[in-house]
Amino acid sequence: MNAMIKSAPVRKSTTVEVPIAKAFDVFTAGFGRWWPATHSIGTSPLRKAVIEPRAGGRWYEIGDDGSECDWGEVLRWEAPTLLVLAWRIGADWRYDAALHTEVEVRFVPVGDQQTRVELEHRLLENMGDAAEAARRAYDAEGGWPGLLAAYQAEVARSA
Repeated sequence: MNAMIKSAPVRKSTTVEVPIAKAFDVFTAGFGRWWPATHSIGTSPLRKAVIEPRAGGRWYEIGDDGSECDWGEVLRWEAPTLLVLAWRIGADWRYDAALHTEVEVRFVPVGDQQTRVELEHRLLENMGDAAEAARRAYDAEGGWPGLLAAYQAEVARSA
């Protein structure tokens, strides 16, 4: 049996001009305000994206018709410094309960009024042959760079 080749994770960061607790709150409780409606895998247009505030909580979307579509679950919730999510969305943009990649988000104070947000999407090798294409998509402007820009804009609006 061949050993699985480890895929490089996608790593992105941004600095926001708010204290660490506010940065964490906007990312998590405010998730539905900054996650773009274009980034949906449900059968109905996205009304809201939700991260439940606890380890073991769900990470999912709610469609305009009230339907819910899982994305994964909360693996670690250590407010206000760390959030780790199981990302169970395949390269085909469908939920796959058997797939396990992780999104880790660290919140690092850079001062009283500034926080560096460090995101790592890892274990992409679990996507098999689609891993490299998925990594490129997550690393592109429509992936984590654009999502962190949307988050940063929401932080600025809510500051």
